[in-house]
Amino acid sequence: MLRERKKPDFPILVVDDEAHSLKSFELSLRSHGLNHIILCSDSLKVMDILGDTEVELILLDILMPGLTGEALLQQIVEQYPQIPVFMVTGLNEVETAVRCMQAGAFDYVLKPVDKNRLMASVKKAIELRHLRRENARLTEHFLSDTVENPEAFAPILTRNRKLMSIFKYCEAIGKGSRPILITGETGVGKELMAEAIHAVSGREQAMVAVNVAGLDDNVFSDTLFGHIKGAFTGAASIRRGYIEKAASGSLFMDEIGDLSMASQVKLLRLLDKREYVPLGADMAKATDARFIFATHKDLPGLVKSNALRKDLFFRLQTHHIHIPPLRERRDDLPVLLDHFIAAAAAEFQKETPVFETELVEYLAQYRFPGNVRELKSMVFDAVGRTTADIISPHCFAGAIEKGGQNLLDASSPSLPLAGENGQAWLSGLVPLPKLKAMTEDLIAEALRRTKNNQRQAARILGITPQALNQRLKRK
Repeated sequence: MLRERKKPDFPILVVDDEAHSLKSFELSLRSHGLNHIILCSDSLKVMDILGDTEVELILLDILMPGLTGEALLQQIVEQYPQIPVFMVTGLNEVETAVRCMQAGAFDYVLKPVDKNRLMASVKKAIELRHLRRENARLTEHFLSDTVENPEAFAPILTRNRKLMSIFKYCEAIGKGSRPILITGETGVGKELMAEAIHAVSGREQAMVAVNVAGLDDNVFSDTLFGHIKGAFTGAASIRRGYIEKAASGSLFMDEIGDLSMASQVKLLRLLDKREYVPLGADMAKATDARFIFATHKDLPGLVKSNALRKDLFFRLQTHHIHIPPLRERRDDLPVLLDHFIAAAAAEFQKETPVFETELVEYLAQYRFPGNVRELKSMVFDAVGRTTADIISPHCFAGAIEKGGQNLLDASSPSLPLAGENGQAWLSGLVPLPKLKAMTEDLIAEALRRTKNNQRQAARILGITPQALNQRLKRK
């Protein structure tokens, strides 16, 4: 049986000399999912407790024997100003409560206690403390030059400075509880990044992953929330949803940009209330799962086209991580080639081949629309087909030619592309250039894009290096 996770991370200290008041506060907190509580009936012991234990917030009665709440507040504010203190008072002590607020109390609570108002204010205080901790972690991490948990990010092979700064950001927000949105093109490694975030989160249970693309609202609800026996025809037994499976862990939801409007409403409520209702059930269940979302789609564009709710969009991306495409981190090509060539050789039971240095330059001219996933497929295909002990650009030529329009660097100005009949771009040239001038311009452009590497330029132009050399000599 899973051990109940303590919520919040640090205990709520309740101080009151009346036993029934302590019990009442404890029941109210537990009924709203807050089970990490310390009860204290002696105000003289409070400072000792604070000296030994970090607490999330304090519910402090004003009228107590020994040391009043007002006197105790002064000590707490002086020594522990970061702890929110709620003053608990009767109707005839409102002036004292106001004086306590001026002295540094976070809020005051009137007896008899309005549970809804109390819990709304308590959760606001907890949320504020979480934000302050995350801001402190962010500051600390960005002042540091190193990643503290390199093992968590080991599956993401990189030496790119931009990705390393993303790793540091992930460490800073990892232990929080707010939603995280990971964006990036297909194949950049969004799920690997989610797994790394979960690894540094310190959460007890595993990360559960679900792809929500193509799920209609009923399937979405059943998949995430689960159902009770008899909820609908065919529901012969209880089904635990992915949210319940992710308890005390993380729930990774991929392709969140494909969610239907009806499902968006349910997801928004889940994120706002941190609770859900299994299909067919009457009672809501609370969840402590960390939500991590991913998409390759343009979410702001979906908001503009009314395909995504604006309120959900802002709720999704409390923390936003954008993974740059491979073409923007070409310095990763050597390390990725080393890794994938070794992995492919092991799979095909071959000696590990080496790659020519010019292979990196050659691949750097390709845009990689499929990113790291596409590079891996290319390498496995090349290693599987070759019988040589050297991997050359020739081994990749066929795969790259299939993506012809992606051959050129996206940052370089490219020539107009031909249409299916090979003449679409020609129709825009009036008058037509002389053949000799066009040839010279093409050669000059190919050399510019390959940084005067004649072998690479010849490959782009579809001629041999010898033929290019002869043309340059004639010029």
